[in-house]
Amino acid sequence: MTTTQVRPPAESGTSPSSAPRTRPGRPSRAAGASLASSLAMVLIGVAFLIPLLWVVLASFDTEASLSVSWPERFSLENYAAIWNTETTFRPLWNSLVLCGGATIVTMLSAVLCAYPLSRYRFRAKRPLLLTIIFSTGLPITAIMIPVYSMFVQVNLIDSMGGAILFLGASSLPYAIFLTKGFMDGVPLEIEESAWTEGAGVYRTLFSIVLPLMRSGLAVATIFTFVSMWGNFFVPFMLLLSPENLPAAVTLYTFSSQYGQVAYGQLAAFSIFYSVPVVALYLFLGRNLGQGFAAAGGVKG
Repeated sequence: MTTTQVRPPAESGTSPSSAPRTRPGRPSRAAGASLASSLAMVLIGVAFLIPLLWVVLASFDTEASLSVSWPERFSLENYAAIWNTETTFRPLWNSLVLCGGATIVTMLSAVLCAYPLSRYRFRAKRPLLLTIIFSTGLPITAIMIPVYSMFVQVNLIDSMGGAILFLGASSLPYAIFLTKGFMDGVPLEIEESAWTEGAGVYRTLFSIVLPLMRSGLAVATIFTFVSMWGNFFVPFMLLLSPENLPAAVTLYTFSSQYGQVAYGQLAAFSIFYSVPVVALYLFLGRNLGQGFAAAGGVKG
């Protein structure tokens, strides 16, 4: 006589074989990884916060040193010492003229160069792209000696216009690389629709393509301006008169010939020096989170 074993029915209408299997220890590993990443981010944030904290505290301390310390007496003497035309206002104005003009030159040229690289096919496209990528990694110090010799021959030394053109040209490869990447995300079908309506190439570029990629233009503009704003070597080599020197070069004036540094005044000057960059980021940062403006504008 044989007996048959009857299995009890599975709960909630599912078979035992289809029940999900949980691996022991998996939630704990995920929680550990999350905790480790959070601690790493906190350490990185503290590493960046300490220099900023030193700048803020030292700007109010007349006896400031390299150590981060709370001032014994908060004072505005450091700000009063640099509140003049020769130390702060004229160098900052020169920096705005130099970097602002070079940024405009760079971005206009980058847009005009990136458009054919993004939209047209020609034989020299790949070699040209490789040349641009190679130029982004070329150190500026490697070409400054022949550039200085050329500027002497064409009488452009100590010329703000010549410094603007060269600073814009040196930043052009990276700006083209960034702009082309964002321009590739704009569908070609939108331009073709504008062409059928009679719009020309330049009208399509400035009226359709650029408004759709304004977030990418904001990123490229911020990167270009920030890299120029902190550039010391180019204006130091090409600009000689104290009346033309930007703020990036006049920073060394806070160091005396005996090696002593006025840390408090240097910190106060650094506060003013960072204001234009922060203002540009706040002005253009509104476009960074908008993404691609033409999403859903092309039907499949």
